[in-house]
Amino acid sequence: MQSKRKLLILTGPTAVGKTSLSIDLAKSIGGEIISADSMQVYKYMDIGSAKITPEEMEGIPHHLIDVLEPRQEFNVFRFQEMAKEAIEKIYCRGHVPIVVGGTGFYIQALLYDIDFAKQEDHAALRQRLEETAREKGGEFLHDWLKKVDPASAAAIHPNNCKRVIRALEFYELNGAPISQHNREQRQKEAAYCHRYFVLNEDRETLYQKIDRRVEKMMEKGLVDEVKKLKEMGYERSLVSMQGLGYKEILAYLDGECTLEEAVFSIKRDTRHFAKRQLTWFRRERDVIWIAKKDFAYDPNKILNYMIEEFDKM
Repeated sequence: MQSKRKLLILTGPTAVGKTSLSIDLAKSIGGEIISADSMQVYKYMDIGSAKITPEEMEGIPHHLIDVLEPRQEFNVFRFQEMAKEAIEKIYCRGHVPIVVGGTGFYIQALLYDIDFAKQEDHAALRQRLEETAREKGGEFLHDWLKKVDPASAAAIHPNNCKRVIRALEFYELNGAPISQHNREQRQKEAAYCHRYFVLNEDRETLYQKIDRRVEKMMEKGLVDEVKKLKEMGYERSLVSMQGLGYKEILAYLDGECTLEEAVFSIKRDTRHFAKRQLTWFRRERDVIWIAKKDFAYDPNKILNYMIEEFDKM
C-alpha cells in the first residue's frame, strides 16, 4: 500500500456541491483536479454541463475540461487514457491528483485500472448494431440485452443506446456478458493509495438544488447555447448532444415540445440521474460517505475531515 502513489477522489450526485469543495481541498493539499465528467470535456458546452469557469478555478489547474470538440467521441477508454496522462504530469510537478466528477464508471475504470483490451472497437459489428437500432428502435436492442446480460440491462437505461450497443458488442465478441467482465475487474486491487469520498445530502434538499440549477441554466442562456451549437452543425445524433439539458432543448427547438415541457423534462431526468449515481456509488468498495448533515452543513468541517483522511495515507 505504501509503495502506491496517492490519489484522491471526490464524487457524489449532480448539484451536491463538489466543485467548491474540490477547490478548497486542492488549495489545502497542493492538488490538481482531473474532471470525471462526461460533458465538461467538450468545448462550447458550458451552461448545460454546469462547467466550472476560469474564475471559479481560483488558479487551481484543471484537466479534461474544454478539450474536445462536440463531434469527438469521449468514452470510458478515452477518459482512462487521458486521465492517466494527466496524473503522470501532476506527479511530476510534485502535486496530488484529485479526481472530481459524478461519472462512477470513469472513476472505477481509473482507480482499478480496468482492462478494456477485449473491448476495442469493432466497426463492422457496431455498425450492424447501430443499423438495428435505427430500424427496430432502442427498445428492441435493450430487450435483446435483457436476454443475454440481465445485469447490464438493469444497469443501463433503455434510452442510452450507445451503452446498450457496447454491452451487446462485448457479448457478441466474447460470448460472455460485459457485466461479468466488469464484476471480475472490480475485484482487482486499486492501482493507487486512495481515499474515495462521496459527498451527499438528503434527497429533498438535493432535488431542490437540481431544480434551481436548471432554472439558473435557463437564466444564463441555455437555449441560446444550444441554438449556437446547432448553427455550428452539431446535430442531434452526436453523443455530446444527447447530454442532459441539450437533447431536451433540441427537442424544443425542433418544435417537438414547449419550452416549459423541456425544462420539466430536464429537471425530472436530472433527478433520476442523481438517483442512479447514488445507486452506483453505494455498490463501490472502500467508499467514504460524507453526509453534509453529519457536519452541520459546515464546509470547513467537511474539508478538515477530508484533510485528516488524506494525512493518514
